[in-house]
Amino acid sequence: MLTDQQILRIPGPSPIPPSVARAMSQPMIGHRGQSTSDMIADIRPKLKRVFGTEQEVMILTGSGTAGLETAVVNTVAPGEEVAVIVTGAFGDRFVKICKAYELETHVLQVEWGKALDPAKVKAFLKDHGSINAVFATYCETSTGVLNPVEELARAVREVSDALVIVDGVSCVAGVETRMDDWGIDVMVTGSQKAFMLPAGLAFIAASERAWKKIEANPQPRFYLDLIKHRDNIEKDTTPFTPALSILFGLQQVLELLEEEGLEQVYARHDLMMKMTRAAFKAHGIPLLTEDAAASPTVTAVRPDDFDPEAFRKVMKKEFAMELAGGQQELAKKIFRIGHMGYCSPADMLQAIAAMEIGIIKSGKDIELGKGLGAAQKIYLSEGETQNDL
Repeated sequence: MLTDQQILRIPGPSPIPPSVARAMSQPMIGHRGQSTSDMIADIRPKLKRVFGTEQEVMILTGSGTAGLETAVVNTVAPGEEVAVIVTGAFGDRFVKICKAYELETHVLQVEWGKALDPAKVKAFLKDHGSINAVFATYCETSTGVLNPVEELARAVREVSDALVIVDGVSCVAGVETRMDDWGIDVMVTGSQKAFMLPAGLAFIAASERAWKKIEANPQPRFYLDLIKHRDNIEKDTTPFTPALSILFGLQQVLELLEEEGLEQVYARHDLMMKMTRAAFKAHGIPLLTEDAAASPTVTAVRPDDFDPEAFRKVMKKEFAMELAGGQQELAKKIFRIGHMGYCSPADMLQAIAAMEIGIIKSGKDIELGKGLGAAQKIYLSEGETQNDL
């Protein structure tokens, strides 16, 4: 095994494109100088296109969780009631953030591995008539579920004036996101997933409806105050010192996304998801989610006749390939495969071939090449169409 090789097939951090790594190695510049302002001016419209919004997308130096806390502290006033739809560990994180601010938090629990049901959300809101904000997760990283946030926003609007606030950390820039058209009030994401960057930046956008609430909200905040961030980004600057090296990388990432075309980016992620799922189905290895709820950025596998933790160790030792384990109630029960950002169908064919060996070395007897062949067939049937986009 090459000691310097590391194959990341986890749902973040994700691999970094060489051109992005080169961009981040540029000499440092003054964060209040014209060069930085010019860079932010170039970034702003491209970020808006990824989010599917005409609103400003604020750039915070912090993790995705900082973005989630920013969404809470800016949109909900002390004493107000919120609803959190929990489909996994990161929905649960929204619960913890809301409770940390002593908000009255109503939780709608969804079985892990299942997507939220907009009809059940409507019924839940009818039973809790004082909800001011509904928090949900677009891609639930811990389970590999892609929640129907467009339908969620529509359902909320039918019965409530509550803001719809969405954690898109592990999928924005990898799946279609049309914040304005879908009626999402706040969308949050982070840099280390489909944005192909190191951790360290959070991106957040708010609707006009949300801005009215934010501007009237008496909740104290300082570093996470979105009004400060909005007023500064409109002037092509930031209120506090930005992570300049990652901004250099972000500018290059956005160039790569535009060069490939967002529609093609989304189709590539969808293709990799289908290839990965087909490979495990071919071997009769259970997947945690149904096809209709599957995320294009991460696949969760729940084997019933070999140990997922032992399998992950084999993959790390034999191939320097890192896979993710389960979280909270799914700890030691699943493994998760990231296929987002700087990842191609060729990468997934490599990963599937290696994982077949890892499965055998973990004690399950399978036919080598059967899963790889299933993935190849998906590529042959759908990859050509994707390449024509």
